[in-house]
Amino acid sequence: MKRDLDDLRTRLKLPIEWSRAAGGYRLAPMAGEVTTGAHELPGLWFSSTEIHALLTMQHLLASLDTGGLIINPVPVGDRLKALLDSKDAELQELRRRVRIIGLEQDTATPRYFERVGLALVRRKRLGLVHAQGGESVMEPDISPLRLVHCRGGWHLEAWSHSLEALCSFAVDAITDARVHASSAIDVSEPKLDAHFGPGYGVFTSGRVRWARLQFSAERASAVANVQWHPLQQGKLQNDGSYLLRVPYMDHRGLIADILQHGAHCEVLGPASLRQAMADEVGKMVLAYQAPAPADEEEAQALDEAL
Repeated sequence: MKRDLDDLRTRLKLPIEWSRAAGGYRLAPMAGEVTTGAHELPGLWFSSTEIHALLTMQHLLASLDTGGLIINPVPVGDRLKALLDSKDAELQELRRRVRIIGLEQDTATPRYFERVGLALVRRKRLGLVHAQGGESVMEPDISPLRLVHCRGGWHLEAWSHSLEALCSFAVDAITDARVHASSAIDVSEPKLDAHFGPGYGVFTSGRVRWARLQFSAERASAVANVQWHPLQQGKLQNDGSYLLRVPYMDHRGLIADILQHGAHCEVLGPASLRQAMADEVGKMVLAYQAPAPADEEEAQALDEAL
């Protein structure tokens, strides 16, 4: 009996205590909880606070487009709610008053997301065709390793058996996918992190460089509270501006985020990134120097007349 009691305490974390008044052992209320006389044995052992936290996370995840990655979460939620009062006012208020609006994400699940996810969890190889630079590229044999959701899109980290190298594929760019019967190989997480982790975003070509970005005093406080990269380095300057250093390997993803700040962000270096930014801004200037389409001018004239 003592061994069983010890197992319940240490493995299942049940609050078992000796009661002289009751003349035996009993389950004590969890810290901060009101005694109800009801206990869940053995299975999942959660306090009411922990159940609230789990249901809150489930509610938030249900608001996201996970492309089917979270499979049928409702039954688990029902069982968790059954551990609480079914008329719990806090849970009802949570669903009424918590919303997620404006998250950057694709409006539709990529066509082959489910097939890619199936091969990933069953550890099977894939054959892919994906769009790259306006052309269709075939990857006849890859081992899927990780799915990464980054800046609104899904990316597949994989080992290419034909190239004998780690590669990353945008899932929404996949135009065909076939699951093979052969088993996928595994690559250790430290190796994946070393290859995909140092740079900014999901593009991993080239060596790691450090971008130096200077933000205006108007944007300094907002930028200082945002994590662009886990290894970033930031410092507030004497003139009120904010200097940020971010590692990157391919400038494409970084430029897209810099452009969101417009004239409030200046690329100080390296020279190659500054030139790439200048080229992109130059293309934008040329586009806006051209006359506006006639239908837009007509719409503006109509608005002015009204």
